[in-house]
Amino acid sequence: MNKGLIALACGGLAIGMTEFTMMGILQDIAKDQQIEITEAAHFIALYALGVVVGAPILTIFTGKIAPKKVLIILMLLFVVFNGLFAIAPEYNTLAIARFMSGLPHGAFFGVGSVMAAQLASKGKEAQAIAFMFTGMTIANLAGVPLGTYIGHHYSWRITYGIIAALGLITILSIYFWLPAMNSKMNGNLKQQLSYFKNLKAWVIIAVISIGTGGLFSWITYISPMVTKVGGLQENKVPLIMILVGLGMFFGNIIGGKLADTISPTKAAISCFIAMAFTLVVVYFTAHITQLTYIMAFITGLVAFTIGSPLQMMLITSAKGSENIAAAAGQASFNVGNTLGAYLGGIPITIGYTYNSPVLIGVGMAAIGGMLAIVYLKKFLKV
Repeated sequence: MNKGLIALACGGLAIGMTEFTMMGILQDIAKDQQIEITEAAHFIALYALGVVVGAPILTIFTGKIAPKKVLIILMLLFVVFNGLFAIAPEYNTLAIARFMSGLPHGAFFGVGSVMAAQLASKGKEAQAIAFMFTGMTIANLAGVPLGTYIGHHYSWRITYGIIAALGLITILSIYFWLPAMNSKMNGNLKQQLSYFKNLKAWVIIAVISIGTGGLFSWITYISPMVTKVGGLQENKVPLIMILVGLGMFFGNIIGGKLADTISPTKAAISCFIAMAFTLVVVYFTAHITQLTYIMAFITGLVAFTIGSPLQMMLITSAKGSENIAAAAGQASFNVGNTLGAYLGGIPITIGYTYNSPVLIGVGMAAIGGMLAIVYLKKFLKV
């Protein structure tokens, strides 16, 4: 096993925990801060906004630095701001820390995706990227349920202290295991930014920004959905998160193989269609307690097949600007995070049940699939 990929996966584990644990402990933070769940969900949106802002800016301004050094710098920022979030005393400070902790996310996965593809043997680039994202799926399989358990029974602040410690472990693994490589950002800043002059770049960004909202409109409100609609006790939420994480683990592997087999764009279309269908099933079965467990696994699996195909669509569309394109993809994922969380919260705010956000997700996933078809027909001529 390539130790460089393991180092990147360690970063995926830490970042996955800081992003997704929030969904499992949303009610705990709301209770601690004496705010509504929908207001606590702003921490999800603020993190995503941090990713959107940080991904292109940090990638551009670190473009001439060796990728290995860039990743270490990014993880140092990760440690500092997640540590601050763990100890911040009140809502405003928490909000600032949460936004700042999102800044390194997109650039890390952007630079890391390109490095993973370089470390891979020919024809297995998407699977190498999927391996890096395995860290994120392990976070959902083990880290998020553990963090949720600690948040429920002890303190959510301890959870985020542990996350900051994982960032330190990632720094060490990158330093010792990741080989030195040259930056893929060739040319000056103006030349790099010219990538965004291409219509196809914006179509891919739209595919990701809208389509992945299907995942986040579901997972953002999964805790209140399974308890208030599904009838589960709060102490069962960590088990639900384990099943979601297990599904994501297998879905990530399937997505990587699918992208290498039938092409990234065709894989993305298939994944979005499957996501929309699965979310319809979730909506109509959310009140059936026994099916809550099964659908947590299935939905996690289907939803997480999409990551590697979309990342490969970006990298293959941006010769010489791979880092910026991959970072833009991570920013777009988190636009989807923000849109999914915000739009999914609207039906709850106006009085609908906690399974209503998944209908928003159905629409977003379907639109993502349709835009991917447009990209396939217009730019790939298939």
